[in-house]
Amino acid sequence: MKKTTLILGCGDIGTQLGQQLLDAGHRVIGARRNASVLDGTGIEPVSLDVANEAAVATLPDADFIVYAVTADRFEESAYEAAYPQGLKTVIAEFAQRDNPPKRLFFVSSTSVYAQQGGEEVDETSPTEASGFSGSLMRDAEQALLDSALPGTVVRLSGIYGPGRDRLIRQVKEGRIAAANPPMYSNRIHRDDCAGVLGHLIGLALDDKPLEPIYLASDGAAAPLHEVMAWIAKRLKVETPEVIQSPLRRRSSKRCNNARLIASGYRFHYPTFREGYEDVLQQGGFLEAPSKPQAKPKAKPKAKI
Repeated sequence: MKKTTLILGCGDIGTQLGQQLLDAGHRVIGARRNASVLDGTGIEPVSLDVANEAAVATLPDADFIVYAVTADRFEESAYEAAYPQGLKTVIAEFAQRDNPPKRLFFVSSTSVYAQQGGEEVDETSPTEASGFSGSLMRDAEQALLDSALPGTVVRLSGIYGPGRDRLIRQVKEGRIAAANPPMYSNRIHRDDCAGVLGHLIGLALDDKPLEPIYLASDGAAAPLHEVMAWIAKRLKVETPEVIQSPLRRRSSKRCNNARLIASGYRFHYPTFREGYEDVLQQGGFLEAPSKPQAKPKAKPKAKI
C-alpha cells in the first residue's frame, strides 16, 4: 500500500522532496497558499493557510508530515503565525485523529543558536537566540518535542542552490567579506535539504530509531571571506570592495553534522566548493568552455 506524505509549505525544497518521494512510490500531497504552482509536478496540490484551523481539519490522513512552512515576511507577527501557531494547529489536529501520522518532521533553522564567537555547535548546544526569529523557531521546536506525536526537528543552516545566488552576485559586483576577524558561515545545498528529509523519512519507514533533533549542514563551515574568494577565483573577477558581513548582525558559529552522518546520510555536496560549482555551472555564471564537456553524472537518489 502506498505511503502518503503531506508536505505543508511545499515550496522549492518541498517540491524537490516530493519528487524524490514520488520516485520512491509515495503518494505526495503538497499544501501551500498558492498550490497552482504544483500543477504538473505529480504532487497533489492543496491551497491552504496553516493558520486556518478549519482548513487544516480538511487535510487527509498521512503517514508522514513535513512541516516546511516559511513566514511570508520578516516580522515577528508573521513568524509567530508561521511557526509556533501554525505548527501547534497542525499538531492539535493530527494528534487527535484515529490514524495519526507515523512521524512529523519540522523544518527548523540554525537561527535558534546565539553563538557568535566561532564556537562549534551541535544538537546538544544551548539555544538562546536573542532575535525573534530564532526564539519563535525554538518555541515551535519545543511544541513538537513536547507533543503526543512522534516528531523530529531538522535544523537547516544557510540554504543555497538554484535561484539562491545572492553571494555569487555580490562577488560579481566586486564585493567580498572582510578576512578578519573570520566570520564563520554554514550552508547546505537545496538538493541536500530535500535529501536529508527524504533520508530521515526512509529511516522512519524502516522503523529505524530517529533522534529528536538533527543539525543539517554540510559540515564544512568556512569563513565567509574564504567562500567569496573561491567564487571570485572561479568567476575570474577582482573584489576590491570589502563589505560588512551580514553575519556580524547574527552569529558566527561552526555547525557539526556528526549525528546526521552517523544516521547514514551522505551529502551530494559535502562542501561549498562542490555546491557552488554546480550553481555556477547551471546558472550560466561561468564562461562557455572552448571544448565540449563530458555530460555531468546523474545526481544520486536518496534511499527512501
